Amino acid sequence: MQDDIARTNSFFTVKTIYTTTLISLAYLLLSVVLVGFKADQLILILIFNSLFYISAGTRKFILGFSIFVVYWIIFDYMKAFPNYIFNTVHIADLYHLEKKLFGIHFHRQELTPNEYWKLNTSSFLDVLTGLFYLMWVPVPLAFATYLFFKNRKQFVYFSLTFLWVNLLGFVVYYAFPAAPPWYVQEHGFQFIYHTAGNTAGLSRFDHFFNIHLFQGIYSKGSNVFAAMPSLHSSYPLIVLYYALKNKMGAINIFFFILVVGIWFAAVYNSHHYVLDVFGGMICAVVAIFSFNYLVKYTRFKDYTRQFINKIS
Repeated sequence: MQDDIARTNSFFTVKTIYTTTLISLAYLLLSVVLVGFKADQLILILIFNSLFYISAGTRKFILGFSIFVVYWIIFDYMKAFPNYIFNTVHIADLYHLEKKLFGIHFHRQELTPNEYWKLNTSSFLDVLTGLFYLMWVPVPLAFATYLFFKNRKQFVYFSLTFLWVNLLGFVVYYAFPAAPPWYVQEHGFQFIYHTAGNTAGLSRFDHFFNIHLFQGIYSKGSNVFAAMPSLHSSYPLIVLYYALKNKMGAINIFFFILVVGIWFAAVYNSHHYVLDVFGGMICAVVAIFSFNYLVKYTRFKDYTRQFINKIS
């Protein structure tokens, strides 16, 4: 009985309660100042605090997934600092380079791959590519959950690589703001401030099922002019790398198909140029190799070991 009381007291320490409360309030206040109040913020606070205090197991789980929470917060806060106020947005130059490198001759015209597929859509590809694009977040999260219960070290490495590739991508977003293909299709080469997000070709998926799924997703986009690199293309590649590293067998075939499917979907639905997809591939490779270097040759290895021990 006394042991149970002691464990309870150590679990609900005054310091812990003050710390989680302070972090929650600070996050809510900063969010209101930067991006305005949203119900999502309260939901995130509720989920974090609930899992933190339900049990020792759920506390380890939410601490581990706090890496993804950090990613989401940074991504959300990008709305407060649009990249186009820091550097010139690349519109025409990317379009013309895309056409020069990957142009397709069709009906006596030179088209970009996006333009070609916009003229050659099918209901089958609309649905298939929409399904692929829906998996860009659930699959990495599901894979992370699997690793959390299977191998905590690999979970931490995968999660930190996921965060790292996003940070690298965000740096490029601000150094090289870039318009997506649908922007050129809608507005030409003129730069328009405060352009709203657009479902582009994914609207065909919504229309097919008579829903507003992608419309709801892209209305909350952080930045229209963040097409290069395509982080949609980076995520499945990192999943495939860690799946192969962990020798997951036949499911790796699914992950490989997912990689190719998301790459094609990004171009087919005019959300990214082929150049953006290559940028995402390069970003993923750089993130993987640089992260491996950090955990092998620097003190970062000690910090990751401490974090692994904390959630194990």
